[in-house]
Amino acid sequence: MTKQTHKPGAGTRAIVRIVRGQATRDGAGVELTRVIGQPDLDMLDPFLLLDAFRSDRPEQYLAGFPPHPHRGFETVTYLLAGRLRHKDNAGHEGVIEAGGIQWMTAGRGIVHSEMPEQENGLLEGFQLWVNLPATHKMDPPAYREHAANGIPEEQRGESRLRVLAGSTSQGTRGAITQPLTEPLYLDVTIDAGGRFIESLPAAHNAFVYVIGGVVRGRGEDGPVELARDQLGVLGQGEQVHLEAAGDGARLLLIAGRPLNEPVARGGPFVMNTRAEITQAQQDYAQGRI
Repeated sequence: MTKQTHKPGAGTRAIVRIVRGQATRDGAGVELTRVIGQPDLDMLDPFLLLDAFRSDRPEQYLAGFPPHPHRGFETVTYLLAGRLRHKDNAGHEGVIEAGGIQWMTAGRGIVHSEMPEQENGLLEGFQLWVNLPATHKMDPPAYREHAANGIPEEQRGESRLRVLAGSTSQGTRGAITQPLTEPLYLDVTIDAGGRFIESLPAAHNAFVYVIGGVVRGRGEDGPVELARDQLGVLGQGEQVHLEAAGDGARLLLIAGRPLNEPVARGGPFVMNTRAEITQAQQDYAQGRI
């Protein structure tokens, strides 16, 4: 059988910008890389923040993220390795393990902690912040959690997908559906020399983040490559065409419908106006979150 080939067309999304995250600390001193939410990429509507963490040195992560508030957006925690225990002021508690995802809607406010459930070994994963529209920023807090065996998978020729959110072009529906921003969140592994093609809604903003290996895609002036820990912002179009250079690659492909609303930030609060940020801060200080 002749191997099918695909040539990028006019509807193919180019990689229009390459971003490398900045080292920072958060929580009680956890060392991580901030990819979205830093000067080189403040946000990519509706995505407010993307933190990547990867360490096998306990002194870099054991302090964890003690109790802290959120309001006005959603946090998405996806673990590749290790264990995190989470607990909130409403009595909700559990453990996120390797391969699992937690999608938390902070809504009108919640105070929670995320602490490593391990004293040694590798802790690796991501936290993504997804904005909420103004009409839903004060929705009741909610959680959706799925262990590794609850994440749908799809085998597609030279690539294997874990479908965390949204639905693929082949019809695999992910663990999470969120109609407010219609996110697609894929963990994609591509074999050496293999290709991966996926359709995306034309109006969605989208990016690729490389977990391992080297990914080749279409640039504005020809092919470009993304190395491990680099993010590629995708331009307009209806499909993304990616190839694994070298020995194969693993990446996140994330897309979402932009809200096109004003954004006001105040640390762990994301609202539409400064007055709303002030109100959130006052509510937290007075125990109303």
